[in-house]
Amino acid sequence: MPSITTDVAEDLRFALAWLERHGSRSGREAMARYGVSSEKAFGVSMANIQVLGKRLGRNHELAAALWATDRYEARMLTAFVDEPERVTGAQMDRWCRDFDNWAIVDTLCFHLFDRTAAAWSRVEPWSAKSGEFARRAGFALLWALALHDKTSGDAPFLRGLRLIEKVAGDERNFVKKAVNMALGAVGRRSPALHAASVSLARRLAESPDATRRWIGKGAFRELTSPRIAGKFAKHAGSKRTKQAR
Repeated sequence: MPSITTDVAEDLRFALAWLERHGSRSGREAMARYGVSSEKAFGVSMANIQVLGKRLGRNHELAAALWATDRYEARMLTAFVDEPERVTGAQMDRWCRDFDNWAIVDTLCFHLFDRTAAAWSRVEPWSAKSGEFARRAGFALLWALALHDKTSGDAPFLRGLRLIEKVAGDERNFVKKAVNMALGAVGRRSPALHAASVSLARRLAESPDATRRWIGKGAFRELTSPRIAGKFAKHAGSKRTKQAR
């Protein structure tokens, strides 16, 4: 880790001491029940991690120092402390190589990485990685972008659907769940993406492969539900009415 300033060192000591005070055995036990190793954890709730993040404010150097501690909550805290505009693709790749549980993956993708300039450039290469959590990161990032990216058109998400179809047979629990959630999130963005996602979900649901069927059936059920399908049916009806005028 690069040398850090006195102020950053003081903030790091404060953050670690604060996390230790707010941790608990029950918190660590709860983490274990959700498949997150508590070996390097204090047992601090997500709500308290976010409270500390607001108190510390955004600081890129502090985020790097927190990550280097290899403590679970310190790494979770980086999502609320790092400065998205200063996060590079190289940094994202380094941290991705350290991912060892689904909670770290999702928190970083949903609260930091999806706000960076390099976000889209990491979806495809991460989705092709062999490691379970690195691959989950690719689809968690696509999922997060589907929910939070307010400027991109349909094109990058259509490419994302091709990635989903390519790896939908990966039976590993934390991969298939992220793939399923990404497919559902992309399908809720626009009429065109809804149609493309329903079509993909139908193909997957009819696959002889059990994992592909599981992903396809879940997404198809969600995307064709009255709430979601009705939303796009109303949009199509409104568009036809405007065109007829």
